[in-house]
Amino acid sequence: MGGVRASPPYRVLLVDDDALVRSGLRLMLGGAPDIEVVDEAADGDVVEALVDAHAPDVVLMDVRMPRVDGLAATEALRRRPDPPEVIALTTFHTDAYVLRALRAGAAGFVLKDTPPQEIVDAVRKVAAGEPVLSPAVIRRLIARVAEDGGDGDDPRAVRAARARARLASLGDREREVARAVGEGRSNAEIAARLYMSVPTVKTHVSRILTKLALDNRVQIALLVHDAE
Repeated sequence: MGGVRASPPYRVLLVDDDALVRSGLRLMLGGAPDIEVVDEAADGDVVEALVDAHAPDVVLMDVRMPRVDGLAATEALRRRPDPPEVIALTTFHTDAYVLRALRAGAAGFVLKDTPPQEIVDAVRKVAAGEPVLSPAVIRRLIARVAEDGGDGDDPRAVRAARARARLASLGDREREVARAVGEGRSNAEIAARLYMSVPTVKTHVSRILTKLALDNRVQIALLVHDAE
């Protein structure tokens, strides 16, 4: 969304190859007065055309689909000049594929069996520019991938070297903020730890995102993890 936060009603596109899942999501989201489901798709190959047609604020994206999976569809959307936010839908919260979706630019993920109100809240948060991944969830995902030896991308040593080179482009204070984000700390916690104001922390985070060409705080956390 180009840094401009959406305002209600939030426009949502549903993408899942299971018609029952789409029906359930439409039902639960349709009951929220500030959310409008603009369309739905059964595969990732039509997502960009539907985004062009409906300009959704948020796309709820299944991570596994037969023709074009959620990872490829998310990458394609996030390359656009004014992309919608993406929430990955999955059955397994420890799935390494979810981590790849986060690297591709998804703002977070929800389990398909998540209580309806939590899915509604996730849409609202992402549309407003807030992450929907708790620090504990990020740590679990990273720990799972570390145990498995990777997430399907470059070898660990290559990712580490690239991550360190990118972090080296930051100023000293920015690197301190990035490391704190990587620890899952909130803006208020970072401010208290580094003896700066919350607005200053927000400014540093915005600069980090811009300098490193990242989409959100989750990607900062993943980059910091890769560099370790």
